Amino acid sequence: MADSVQVIPVAHIYPEGCAFGSIEDIKGKTVVVMGLGLNGGGEASVRFLLKNGANVIATDMKTEEELKPTIDSIAADSSLDKSRLVYHLGGHSIEDFENADCVIKNPGVKYDGNKFLAAAKAIETDISLFLHFSKAPIIAVTGSKGKSSTVSAIHYGLREAGFDAFLGGNITVSPLSFIDKTSEKTPVVLELSSWQLADLRGRKLLRPKISVITKIVPDHQNFYHSMIAYVADKKLIYAEQTKKDFAIFDFDDDAAADGGTLIENWGNIFARETKARVLRYSRKALPKNVDGVWLDKNGRGKCRIGGTEETILRDLVVPGKHIRTNCLNAALVLRLMGVEAKKIAEIIGKWNGIEHRLEFFHEYKANGRSFRFYNDSAATVPEATAAASQSFDAPVILIAGGTDKGLDLSPIPLALSSPSAVRPESIYLLEGSATDKLLPLLSAEKIAVRGVYPSLDALLSALKSDIAGNAACGTECGIVVFSPGATSFGMFRNEFDRGNSFKDAVRRIFAGE
Repeated sequence: MADSVQVIPVAHIYPEGCAFGSIEDIKGKTVVVMGLGLNGGGEASVRFLLKNGANVIATDMKTEEELKPTIDSIAADSSLDKSRLVYHLGGHSIEDFENADCVIKNPGVKYDGNKFLAAAKAIETDISLFLHFSKAPIIAVTGSKGKSSTVSAIHYGLREAGFDAFLGGNITVSPLSFIDKTSEKTPVVLELSSWQLADLRGRKLLRPKISVITKIVPDHQNFYHSMIAYVADKKLIYAEQTKKDFAIFDFDDDAAADGGTLIENWGNIFARETKARVLRYSRKALPKNVDGVWLDKNGRGKCRIGGTEETILRDLVVPGKHIRTNCLNAALVLRLMGVEAKKIAEIIGKWNGIEHRLEFFHEYKANGRSFRFYNDSAATVPEATAAASQSFDAPVILIAGGTDKGLDLSPIPLALSSPSAVRPESIYLLEGSATDKLLPLLSAEKIAVRGVYPSLDALLSALKSDIAGNAACGTECGIVVFSPGATSFGMFRNEFDRGNSFKDAVRRIFAGE
């Protein structure tokens, strides 16, 4: 019997340009929106297409009941001609895809092996439509960790500096929702996932004025066949940049970046490949011949562009060393956009962070202690959880765990057991396949776990009981951090639903003193 052979998928290359030559070309076309969803991308596509005269078929594997919030939102908009909209929910029909002039693809759906996408005459995404039709200068950010914090700080900084800027992409805001407000004078900050970038391969539509690639570590390895394939999609962010543009890459080696590739510094590879002007970011002083930003021994952000050194980052409101790096990159983007260094330090110093990223949202008092709750649900990789656990000056009560997505979970126990680490006060875990992998790793480092729980309610009730019985004893101020380091498929719709569910449950269970 012949040995089985693994067939490695070949990245799909889309035709150059867009299926619609102009906005007017959309009128009268039949367009399938594949994945109506609950995060805004599908809804924004439906709205954009209806406003421009298309006949729209919105299809999704989810049922009408599951998609009720999105359906109700569209139904409530009297400006839309809903006579040209039909819903085919609870599954897809191959005839819809064969007969449509174009399909708007959800970025989370693989092209490879998908019979519905294979039947489509043309495929676009909300991002490709936006890039084709908007003239706005683009600041694009991708990476494995810190994307959302970085784009949010950039957007905040631009607005505070007087720019009429917009924020969209993977941060759950489709840029189609604000496309009519954009022009050559309105910078648009886009957070782009590897999947969203993959859907742009071959189109030659993404030409950022400034691109940023944050820290690269293994991620989505249940979706990709290798780390190389994952990074190949990330590289698309600078593929069409020219020497007139800027690209910002990591300067530091990091063993966590390896992913089986023996590569510990992806930034060096990116810097060799791009045609854009390269700037680097680092945790330590950059060599004199390298432009970019770094943190000095006092944690201040230093910037060098064309030989001139300036301080562009000082005190921050948000906690965490990794957040400081994200703010440093945001500050560099603002400097490239012409904002003065002193003003940048003032602006970024006032930024309060974003929802689901070490977000402080609740305080509870019991037994003479004050407990501060932080929601870090956007931490879907173990490195993010490792960083969150070390973001405070005191031991934290760490809540983690969830569903495995093919990642190495050792960064969590290694960070907690390091000689220089602040060990957690206690650890509570949510059930899931990632938790099953994490438990023996924690045990090997002699890191105790209070328990594994089937739901947030069960976990938080146990935590409250432990607090009442002084089991979770420690410093005067307790810090409770929900930083899963995994996904939670089956228990929650996505990391944002998970974070909102956590906040709701905390406010309910820990109401009052």
